[in-house]
Amino acid sequence: MEKIEERSHIEVLELHELSDEEIMLLERAKAVSKQSYSPYSGFHVGAAVLLENGELLQSSNQENVSFPTGVCAERLVLGYAGANFPDSAPVILGVVAQREGEESWAGVSPCGICRQTINESEVRFGKPVTMLFLRPDEKVFRVKGIRNLLPLKFDDLKS
Repeated sequence: MEKIEERSHIEVLELHELSDEEIMLLERAKAVSKQSYSPYSGFHVGAAVLLENGELLQSSNQENVSFPTGVCAERLVLGYAGANFPDSAPVILGVVAQREGEESWAGVSPCGICRQTINESEVRFGKPVTMLFLRPDEKVFRVKGIRNLLPLKFDDLKS
């Protein structure tokens, strides 16, 4: 029997340890989370992405009564980036979430479909995406590259 061991590298940072650019990205994600359309889950998610060309884009989750046809904030913002700036790689993606009626931020990381979407961006541009996830304790997970969240990623239809 062969055994494969994978390790993930995830940094846990205080807000003051982030760059000004990273803080701005999380602030934009927080602001856009307020525009979430999430009447069914009450889970408001905001995502902001900084592209290689300097563009800063943002989106929130958008639900639909016909579950699961809603769209996650991460997929919306990366889809918009790909459609409108097809030659500019995502550099940093910030994601935040808040439950309706709560003051504090909820813990969040991308769902499986979003992880695969981030993987696709990395494959498309040949560059890792740095991801920031705000935690309830106001610390931040910083993850460099989707392999740290999706070790056996699917990215080759030729094999």
